[in-house]
Amino acid sequence: MKSSTSIAPAARPTPDPDRAQARVQARVQVQPQVSATGVPRPRADAVRNRERILAAAREAFVESGSATPFDEVARRAGIGNATLYRHFPDRPTLVHHVVLFTMGRVTASAEASLAEEPDAFAALCRFTHAAADERIGALCPMLGEGFDGEHPELLAARTALEEAVVTLLAAGQDAGLVRTDIGVGDLMVALSQLSRPLPGTACLDTDRFAHRHLQLFLDGLRAPARSELPGSAATLDDLRQKTM
Repeated sequence: MKSSTSIAPAARPTPDPDRAQARVQARVQVQPQVSATGVPRPRADAVRNRERILAAAREAFVESGSATPFDEVARRAGIGNATLYRHFPDRPTLVHHVVLFTMGRVTASAEASLAEEPDAFAALCRFTHAAADERIGALCPMLGEGFDGEHPELLAARTALEEAVVTLLAAGQDAGLVRTDIGVGDLMVALSQLSRPLPGTACLDTDRFAHRHLQLFLDGLRAPARSELPGSAATLDDLRQKTM
């Protein structure tokens, strides 16, 4: 009598968690990124192009004013005209977003400076030089006729910037490191004037001179004050009356 033999079922492959995770990641990568609201997020290359356009437009506006031809902005950004118009279909839109772009970066610089520097005067110096590099002087020529100074996005960005700079300057004054007879308006006016060349001058080495002169200005802000300033401290309200 032949003994019966059992046939073992075919062995199933052992699950490989690493391979499974790789498959999940591959599926995520090929699907468009979607925000929590269900709106597709812009691709990384689109974000990079947008930032390149804004940075290039800011540089061009500093040198030649906001009437700079779009062709020149596209050339500086290293992109085609079609890409520029896809992001910013007209000049008012581009100007609006250059202002928001610059204000946002300057605000972030003020907050980071105060959080990371060892003392409040060092934070003020770091912020001032960083704001010059962001070409904050590009803002003033664009805040003229035809610019919507009451746009909700602009008002929110302006409030955030003002709060950050007020906090930064107050920290220096409270610590006894910055003279108390100046206001935020004094700081912003000097920063704007010293960080941009005169339109059409094609001044060489602008950054080198701007940072030298800004440091001279900052040394004049140290406490105790060595002189008495004429007039009164400039406030943010003073600036709004002139620019907004």
